[in-house]
Formats: sequence, C-alpha cells, structure tokens
Amino acid sequence: MARQKRTSSILKKAELRASGLSSISPNLNLGDDLNMKDYTAVINRLRKEIAAYNEILSLADRAANTVKALEKEVSTFNQKMLLGIAFKYGKDSSEYEMAGGVRLSDRKRPTRRQTSAA
Repeated sequence: MARQKRTSSILKKAELRASGLSSISPNLNLGDDLNMKDYTAVINRLRKEIAAYNEILSLADRAANTVKALEKEVSTFNQKMLLGIAFKYGKDSSEYEMAGGVRLSDRKRPTRRQTSAA
C-alpha cells in the first residue's frame, strides 16, 4: 500500500497571501527582514522540501515492494528446498530435521477425547 503523500495547508495559505501582498506592491518591504523577496524564497523552499519528501516516500514504496517480492521468492525457495530434502532423504530422516522440518516420528498425534454415552 502506497504511503500517503504530503500536502500543506500552510503552503496553500502562504501562496494565497503572497499573491495578495504582491498585488499591493511586488517589492513590498515592511522592515525587520519582512519583504516579498524573503517571503517568496521561504515559500519556495517549503514547496521544494515537500516535493523531496514525497519523492522519498515514493522511493520507500518501491523499496518495500521489492522487499515483498523477494520475500515471496525466498519463501517459495524455502519450501522447495525442504521438499527436495524430503524427497531425497525422506520426511523421517535426520537430514530433514537439520533442514528445519519436523520428522514424522517426532510429530505428536492428537488424542481423541472419549465421550461418555448418556
């Protein structure tokens, strides 16, 4: 399942505010480092960081899909290897147990409960 990409309501609000402020004056300067040039620069920096973050999420999704596919492949290989050992040495052999299987003679058989006739 793909990770949720990030959006920013603060970025949208800032873009709307910047367009309103630039309609007052494209070179608006309110003193104390409050000017349109710095304001648009920080907005652009946030936009780029969100884009980079979303790209990283996409790469993580692709890596997760690759890991999932490889896990399936290894799981199938595990089964085939154990079946190959069972075929070659038998399911009751010590080789089968060494490969991770449970020998037939070591399996516990379920006991049935006696029901009393009423």
